[in-house]
Amino acid sequence: MAKKTAQLYERDVAGLVAAFNAGREAERVTQKYRLIADNPFVFLRGTCHLFYRDFPVDAQFNQAPLAWICGDLHLENLGAYKGDNRLSYFDLNDFDEAALAPASWELSRFLVSVLVAADTLKVSPAEAVALCHCFLDAYVENLVEGKARWVERATADGMVRDLLRDLRLRQRPAFLDRRTDIRKGKRKLRIDGVKALPVNEEEREKVSKFMAAFAAAQHTPAFFRVQDVARRVAGTGSLGLERYAILVRGRGGLDGNFLLDLKASPGSALAPYLPVAQPEWKSEAERVVAVQKRMQAISPAFLSAVNIGSDSYVLRELMPQDDRLSLNLWGGKLRRLESVMRTMGGIVAWAHLRSGGRQGSACADEWIAYGRNAAQWRPALLEYAQVYRGQVVADWKQYAAAYRAARKGKA
Repeated sequence: MAKKTAQLYERDVAGLVAAFNAGREAERVTQKYRLIADNPFVFLRGTCHLFYRDFPVDAQFNQAPLAWICGDLHLENLGAYKGDNRLSYFDLNDFDEAALAPASWELSRFLVSVLVAADTLKVSPAEAVALCHCFLDAYVENLVEGKARWVERATADGMVRDLLRDLRLRQRPAFLDRRTDIRKGKRKLRIDGVKALPVNEEEREKVSKFMAAFAAAQHTPAFFRVQDVARRVAGTGSLGLERYAILVRGRGGLDGNFLLDLKASPGSALAPYLPVAQPEWKSEAERVVAVQKRMQAISPAFLSAVNIGSDSYVLRELMPQDDRLSLNLWGGKLRRLESVMRTMGGIVAWAHLRSGGRQGSACADEWIAYGRNAAQWRPALLEYAQVYRGQVVADWKQYAAAYRAARKGKA
């Protein structure tokens, strides 16, 4: 195993975080800095660039088939959403960092996230390792089967089934009521500082002009008529990137409006460290959308790669069914978390199988062989995750101390 997996090391964590986020919007990146100082799990979620900066590309367990990966796989990057067929699914749901890389890149980050989240979930270290084994068991079993499946309400179990059943009761009017206010008979986005921030006139004009051009190319242009625009606050790692919530006319009437998400795509944080050549995408947004459509069973409505000038963005629908699992509600019953791990392991295997054979990724026969040979790579992969968990905690402690000191100095 590479030397860096056997010992922890110190570096200027706050400096590396600041350098990566340089140039992002100050108001939202300030929120990110505050969030990642809270606990190691949130820190891991917001510092994907550190994880792959450290990744030992020469390690034995990295001799894995090439996969299309979401690039930032962790416990909270799988969730529920409504597909473009209007049915709800539980699947991978964040592809900003998507890339072609050995499958071990994806698997190791997920395992580290489970081990780092143990304290937050009030799970013992031994139980966290057992949960990692549940995930890997399901991943391997589904690779060996060689068939890509999916998770919907009828096939889900445990906490995932409960989430999808709950989503069935969520309706668009209630969702709109939570995100908007009615003024003079029209809906306007609610600027609450939590999910939405105000735009300036230049931003409003830019988004509105883009949407007018986008609408003109659709079968129902009136559907996409802009009613309001706000800066959207969402996620952790992407905070500070240009992102908008757009209220459009939809089907008309107060309850017929739809919400869209327009998010800048600056490039994958993995790009400087990838060991294999990547396809020549027309834009970074095309990369995100193409990989998402390959890996998910069904994609969200209106998912599109678009451009405003020379900048690329991902456009998609915002829906009341978008949600993540509240894993802290496992209620002391480990089997509930074990069920979630098995579901997530299956989803990752299906995504690798589904996207196999595309632009350099491994074919189904290679994935089946990788699953059958799991004894050759699995122990070292888990060992690396256990060691790197310590690196994440050490980095977070240093960052949190620097953050508190900076805040105190400004007081």
